[in-house]
Amino acid sequence: IINNYLDGTQGGATDKACPSGMHFRDSKRKVDYVLAYHYRKRLARPPQGLGSPERTRRSFSLALVSNGGTGKGRVEDDGQRGLQEWPGLPGVEGIALSPLDALEEEKRLQREEYERNLVEAGLEIEKDPENKSQGLSFVRIHAPWQVLSREAELLKIKMPTKKMYEIKEEGGILKALNEIWCKLTEPLQPQVPQQENTKMKNLSYPFSREKIYLYNIKDRDTFFDNATRSRIVREILKRTSTKARNSMGISTLIANNVYDAAYPLHDGEYEGQNDDMNERKLLYREWARYGVFYKFQPIHLIRKQLLHLGGYSFAYLSCNTALDILISAESAGCGRRAVTLRGICALVVPSKEMCDQRNAFTMCPLCDKFCDYWNLSSACATARASHLFDNPATVFFSIFMALWAAMFLEQWKRLQMRLSYFWDLTGLEEEEEHPRPEYETELLQKKLKNKNITTENPNEDEKEKLTCHDRMPGYAANFGLILFMIILTFSAVFGVIVYRITTAAALSFSTDETTRSNVRVTVTATAVIINLVVILILDEIYGAVAKWLTEIEIPKTEKTFEERLILKAFLLKFVNSYAPIFYVAFFKGRFVGRPGRYVYVFEGYRMEECAPGGCLMELCIQLSIIMLGKQLIQNNLFEIGIPKLKKLFRKLKDERTGPKEMDTNQSKDPQQWDLDYTLEPFTGLTPEYMEMIIQFGFVTLFVASFPLAPLFALLNNIIEVRLDAKKFVTELRRPDTVRAKDIGIWYDILSGIGKLSVIINAFVIAVTSDFIPRLMYQYAYSPNGTMHGFINHTLSYFNVSHLKAGTQPENSLFAQDVLFCRFKDYREPPWSPNQYEFSKQYWAVLSARLAFVILFQNLVMFLSVLVDWMIPDIPKDISQQIKKEKTVLVDFFLKEEHEKLKLIESFMARDKRKRKSGTKSRKSRAASFSQFNRSPKGSFTSFSSQHTVV
Repeated sequence: IINNYLDGTQGGATDKACPSGMHFRDSKRKVDYVLAYHYRKRLARPPQGLGSPERTRRSFSLALVSNGGTGKGRVEDDGQRGLQEWPGLPGVEGIALSPLDALEEEKRLQREEYERNLVEAGLEIEKDPENKSQGLSFVRIHAPWQVLSREAELLKIKMPTKKMYEIKEEGGILKALNEIWCKLTEPLQPQVPQQENTKMKNLSYPFSREKIYLYNIKDRDTFFDNATRSRIVREILKRTSTKARNSMGISTLIANNVYDAAYPLHDGEYEGQNDDMNERKLLYREWARYGVFYKFQPIHLIRKQLLHLGGYSFAYLSCNTALDILISAESAGCGRRAVTLRGICALVVPSKEMCDQRNAFTMCPLCDKFCDYWNLSSACATARASHLFDNPATVFFSIFMALWAAMFLEQWKRLQMRLSYFWDLTGLEEEEEHPRPEYETELLQKKLKNKNITTENPNEDEKEKLTCHDRMPGYAANFGLILFMIILTFSAVFGVIVYRITTAAALSFSTDETTRSNVRVTVTATAVIINLVVILILDEIYGAVAKWLTEIEIPKTEKTFEERLILKAFLLKFVNSYAPIFYVAFFKGRFVGRPGRYVYVFEGYRMEECAPGGCLMELCIQLSIIMLGKQLIQNNLFEIGIPKLKKLFRKLKDERTGPKEMDTNQSKDPQQWDLDYTLEPFTGLTPEYMEMIIQFGFVTLFVASFPLAPLFALLNNIIEVRLDAKKFVTELRRPDTVRAKDIGIWYDILSGIGKLSVIINAFVIAVTSDFIPRLMYQYAYSPNGTMHGFINHTLSYFNVSHLKAGTQPENSLFAQDVLFCRFKDYREPPWSPNQYEFSKQYWAVLSARLAFVILFQNLVMFLSVLVDWMIPDIPKDISQQIKKEKTVLVDFFLKEEHEKLKLIESFMARDKRKRKSGTKSRKSRAASFSQFNRSPKGSFTSFSSQHTVV
């Protein structure tokens, strides 16, 4: 085990650094992991009369650089480190340290202890010399074969064996169609190296040193790939502890600022003058450029190179987008066809009653005093636009999208299982996770607090853990703050409602005729933009709040932390994104009242009501602007701009810290660990998943009101795939490898949104649109079974003399005297004994709406369950291959054990012959087995070339 801790006298050795930046200075040992930290040398004044400052500083720097050992100048840490011996200064025992120097000295000693423990664990490290007064230094870590094989066995990592078996492909018409599809899509395939024989697969088995002869080990340096090597080193870093401050692994040390970062290296630069091709550069050329937007994604290469935070989680991020493109393209096509059908219906059966000038429907004023009576024909354009979406085709398109959502989830489960099989993730067991540093710190404080109790009962300390009582303050804060955030969201929506009401009233006072005629359009457009800005701002706030709330809960493991964070962030962002849309869909215009008894806000401002054509058109506008705004600004501009701004800020911060000093040991060309350190740290896939989940909600929840949502989702996916690809390849550090058998809690959220979409679309069709009133009129109230007279049927009469005093229109422009005005509602006329009460038609339509919701929901749910039942979760060929793999594995084991038995029997037979011949004594015969490995003939090594050293 070599620890290359170079001091100032060995600076020339740095010139021999490996040009690739991927190896130690010997150009042989690969860098598997890197630790980075900032150091600051002590600047305390020496006592007077003890020589020049230059000599003192030189002596002190030699005390710090100890060549990996403890050094004579280092004092053992006993918890009180106020003095430090200075070598080379006779007669001086120590010097008092300033608080900043004492903190830096404590960090240095923690680093030395931690790195010494890593060496004891079997790792090999190489450090940069600290030649400046302050600066950045790196610790490079290499895992030798002994460590890799030991940890791979402990972690039960599946590795390929010598045995290969044939993958059975589906025959018949499916095979022919697959071949035709491959030929047609050949120009769309990325130019990446493919497996030599795609019909054969290596049999994988958890690594075991006792059965090392089973594995296909051609070269020990390349048997474990980079992702596996970095994962093994990360596990050792996480469980290696230090006595100082009871640090439990690298996470605690980073949290305490002992180290700045810990990360595996990328495979090289993604662009440059050299012709050396690596997987990162290949991914950049074939995946992360906008010029290859039309190509399929190289899923297997993405998983091999970048899939280090869960072998499966990142596959979903990249692979689900590719799958979503195909399904979104299909749904967008259906959406376009539906819109075309709706448009034809709207042209064939126009709203003649509303647009015909001869049908003088005099409507009641839209506001008090300043608004005049108006003709319904003035809203002809809005009505035509509403009928483009609000027609019978809406029901069939909603059913189609609900079935599409169910089919999408089923197809994803099948693809997930297929990828799991080819990536050797089937049968993956849950691994025991290390506790988070925050949990360990809180647990340590609890132990210290209960020290007297634990000393009386020593066994109690081992069973100590954080209980619900310990977390109760965090739970209470979570409940209170989440409730407050939801109320804040509703308050923002209410604020926009007040803005709409007051702005509409203010514009109605205008003397400009054009302004008064465009009040509804102006108010709607500006209110939606305000809603979008509020949503974007609150989204960023809620993300930070959700993380803080999860931290104060003190979850034990990273998996628990991630799940709770996802649930909180999704709840807050779901309410934030959809609250304005829910208001327009289900609440706007429901609490207006009626002429003569309107509902007022702040005494004088009437509650807003829907347009004459209904609220569906406004819902479509609201949904489209919010969806497109979030996609364009939050998902695209923020993803491009924020990482670049963070990188620029960190660069400026590093340039400003400390004086510029020449580092004689630093090579001219930056090494790979230098380049990777300047990249942004990988913080997880939660933002990417959240974007897809929210978009899935936009596509499915309100698709009845905005049928072009799948088309916009498709266009966004095409851009989003390349944005994320470029971000992960060029702007982020390489993620750590974490195995996962599925996408976890995200699938449950997707499934929940799919079921919720059925209910919401049922209510949108039944309540928001005029589908049910038109249906009821045509089959129950129409005298000839047509839609003629429908508009007149939906409008009620109001006697203008019943208006409250002070609310009548001033300076009315209507030439004739208005006796009755009309308003949209099912109420009794003024000449009825129960004037202005809800009519029988109102209750009949309400009953029909509820009946439709129940019928639609049960029908679509039944069809979704039918789709789920018809499409198996595991493809038939994959299920057969998994069973075949188990049989092949047993046969392979039996064959290898039989070969071992024959080998042992041959040695026993040869030894028996030697004993009978009497050529050797009893003593030499007893030592025969010890000579097997040394003997060039008949040894374990030379007996069979297919066995590695046993």
